[in-house]
Amino acid sequence: MPHGEIPGRRYTRHGLPVGVATRADGKPTITGYAAVFYDENDPGTEYQMYTDMYERIMPGAFDRALREDDVRGTFNHDDSIVLGRTKSGTMRLSVDRKGLKYEIDPPDTQAARDLMESIRRGDVSGSSFMFVPDENTYRSVGDKWIVERNSVRLFDVGPVTFPAYDSTDSACRSAPKGDAEAVRREIEAWKQRRGWSIPAIKARAQAVAVTLALESRRSR
Repeated sequence: MPHGEIPGRRYTRHGLPVGVATRADGKPTITGYAAVFYDENDPGTEYQMYTDMYERIMPGAFDRALREDDVRGTFNHDDSIVLGRTKSGTMRLSVDRKGLKYEIDPPDTQAARDLMESIRRGDVSGSSFMFVPDENTYRSVGDKWIVERNSVRLFDVGPVTFPAYDSTDSACRSAPKGDAEAVRREIEAWKQRRGWSIPAIKARAQAVAVTLALESRRSR
C-alpha cells in the first residue's frame, strides 16, 4: 500500500449473509457479498460517515480491481488467517447487479474449519472489504455531501465477526478515526483541485478536525 494512504473498510450484511456451500466434488466453499452497489431505491446502500456525509459504492467500482488486483480472502481482515487468494485461484471475485461477490475455497486448517462451523451456526454472518479509492465523484445533494466511489484498489475481502456497518441500518454512526482522516484529506484535495472556496467545505473540514482532536483526547 502506498505510504500515507489510509485504507477504508466497509461492512455489509444487507440481507446477504455469508454462507458455506458444497461443491460438486464435496469440498466446501465460503460465499458472500463483500460490497453492495448504491441503489437509489434503497437508502441502506449508502454508507453514512457523518450526519451529512454519505459514501456510495457505484456499479463499475471494482471492474479494474477484478482485472488487475491480487486480492486476499481473509477472516476479520487478519492477514494471518488467509482463506484464499485470487492469484492462486483459491478465491474468485465477480460482480452482479447487487455488488461484489466472493467465493473462497478454504484451506484444510483448524482456523478455516472453525470459521465454517461458526458460519453454519449463524455466529458469523457479515462480510467486509478493504480498499483505497482511485476515482471519486463529489456531489452536494440538498443538505447532504455525497462521495461516489467509481474505482477502487482492492486489498482483501471476507467474513467478519462484528460488522461495524449494517447497510440496512440508516442510523447515524461515527466514522472510525482512519475514515475521518481520509475524508478530511479528500475534502481538502477536492477544494484545491476545483479552486473553490465554499464555506460548507471549510466547515466540514473544520468539523472533522475537531472530531479528530476530541478522539485524540479521549484516547489519552
